[in-house]
Amino acid sequence: MAVSKGLVAFIILVSFLAQIWNLRVKSGVNLNEIYLRSLEVVAKRENSHLMDLELAKLKPASNSYVHELFPKPVSGTPQLENATILMLCRNWELPGVLKSMRSLEDRFNKDYHYTWTFLNDKPFTERFKEATTFMASGKTQYGLISPEDWNAPSFINVTKWEECLQDFEDRKVIYGGSKSYRNMCHFNSGYFYKQPLVLQYDYYFRVEPDVEYFCDFQMDPFRLFRENGKKYGFVISLIEYEDTIPSLWEAVEDFMNANPDMVHPDSMLDFLTDDKPIGTEPLVVEHNSSYNLCHFWSNFEIGDLNFFRSNEYETYFKFLSQTGGFYYERWGDAPVHSIAAALLLNRSEIHHFEDIGYTHVPFATCPESQMLRIGKRCICPDFRKVDNINLVPHSCLPRFWKYAGKRFLREYYHPEDYR
Repeated sequence: MAVSKGLVAFIILVSFLAQIWNLRVKSGVNLNEIYLRSLEVVAKRENSHLMDLELAKLKPASNSYVHELFPKPVSGTPQLENATILMLCRNWELPGVLKSMRSLEDRFNKDYHYTWTFLNDKPFTERFKEATTFMASGKTQYGLISPEDWNAPSFINVTKWEECLQDFEDRKVIYGGSKSYRNMCHFNSGYFYKQPLVLQYDYYFRVEPDVEYFCDFQMDPFRLFRENGKKYGFVISLIEYEDTIPSLWEAVEDFMNANPDMVHPDSMLDFLTDDKPIGTEPLVVEHNSSYNLCHFWSNFEIGDLNFFRSNEYETYFKFLSQTGGFYYERWGDAPVHSIAAALLLNRSEIHHFEDIGYTHVPFATCPESQMLRIGKRCICPDFRKVDNINLVPHSCLPRFWKYAGKRFLREYYHPEDYR
């Protein structure tokens, strides 16, 4: 005998309701409460913007399957940090100065209007001041470096120095015969943060002439530093020319032996001394000390000025300066800063700005993520014509990641920037 479909449906419904009733009676489950909670879950799931905000915490990756969300353009008047953009330059470098200013203004400072601070060991010309003032979106200020801060210290033996200059020149060491380059490196290592115009600030962004920034910043790096307790930031890490610093590491070891309490217990000493291969790539140069020559390229540098003003750093700098190595050899401020940051800071206080595209001849770097390049409006160079420093054997970035860790969540994230 045929059974109607309606009857079958009725029997199934009654059976289902009976099971529900039985579940409620025997277990004490509040079905209405479950139903209301399910509605809350569905509502959250259906709010796509909240989901996007959660995804925005993720850093874009080169193989990301997540649709990235990028901050809205800055509007209104953002709250500024106690910071300045700092440039050490000469009057004759004005074209390169304006090029760097235009690039950083377009990519970052037009939204924030941080003050530009210019330093020179000679008075700036009115032409220089006028041109840079018109290029800046914020204020500009101009400092004259005193001879005491710029020239070689009195304890340097001039005769020995001249002999060393000639020797370095004969051996074709880069900038080996330059007195002014040595003055600059010594100044950048121990005096820039003591200049009267700089003393009022907590943070600085170092800029050099003839550099370029390839991507929109979409954030304030000074705010990132303050909120995350960062002290030193870089974009490029590579190997130093050992001919310029033959005795630097010996002096550093003497400093560590004399001041063991100044080396941070969670320092990045291993980043400086490990020369084992990273993957299949060994270090490409031989070195004559336990220092592997890795350093942060200081022509792009964002830092906490109070770190440089600390007793630890000041003791470190004075110790190195007294050896005469800045003048009898050709120690650069980049390895001096890098070694200080790696030894005196907690490794978590050093920051790699991986989403900032940047070039200083002869190297360049640009974000690898295609989504990041699009979202930050990057204009990356043709890497067939210029080295992408992150992909060459003498890059120290993989070694930095090994010892500092690689983070996959943004360290600069504020939901209000995406609303």
